[in-house]
Amino acid sequence: MNQPAQQQPVPGTDQEMDPKPDYGESSYRGSGRLDGKVALITGGDSGIGKAVALAFSREGADVAISYLDEHTDAREAQEFVEGAGRRAILLPGDIAEPAHCREIVATTVEEFGRLDILVSNAAFQMDHPTLEEVTDDEWDHTWATNVSAYFHLVKAALPHLKPGASIIGSSSVNSDQPSPTLLPYAATKAAIANMTASLAQLLAERGIRANSVAPGPVWTPLIPSTMPEEKVESFGQQVPLGRPAQPAELAPVYVMLASDEASYVSGARIAVTGGKPIL
Repeated sequence: MNQPAQQQPVPGTDQEMDPKPDYGESSYRGSGRLDGKVALITGGDSGIGKAVALAFSREGADVAISYLDEHTDAREAQEFVEGAGRRAILLPGDIAEPAHCREIVATTVEEFGRLDILVSNAAFQMDHPTLEEVTDDEWDHTWATNVSAYFHLVKAALPHLKPGASIIGSSSVNSDQPSPTLLPYAATKAAIANMTASLAQLLAERGIRANSVAPGPVWTPLIPSTMPEEKVESFGQQVPLGRPAQPAELAPVYVMLASDEASYVSGARIAVTGGKPIL
């Protein structure tokens, strides 16, 4: 895929991307692997989270979609879920606020009566060629959104998670091969991988699994809204497959980790990087 140079204001919308990401609308086929389960997905309005919402619903799960304020994107994600015959609720708001993390977990359980799968996926990044351009506020916001929210979500979810439940954190190839111009983001992605490894050990006796996914370049609204045009145009060309992934290409990994078929998979970090190994 060759994407033209383009930019959007943060946080970006998939409605204005050229080309629009592929979420698996015409390709994903479910097989009942998540029948009867309930999932909460942060960043479920677009990008990887939206593809995961679609796939989870086609596998039989009801889905709570957490997002900031991209209402048009989120409504489309809701339509994907409902089109699969499953229930969806939309949960707008800022997960950088601990109280909101607790609120969306409580609302999910109130609406659906249970919680089986937590996908901590929402993230913030900005591209800066020098460290001096990273403001204190941006550093704090990146950590609050990417890492602290993960902590608050898991802590709020734990009373509701039964044996067999699955926690999935979205890490990145940047977790051990950091892009220098994405310093705050890369550091948070390393923290997510580390936290997930700790959670897998802490929660094993409760029968709760925790894993992370380490994507490489993926064509999502985060790219045109946080990178300069010339980087957008060449985005993904550096990996062996020579292109960015579509969100639909990530979703099957999340389905596997969420499903009972992965009952012995915990503490893993799965690379989906287009051929670029992670350490």
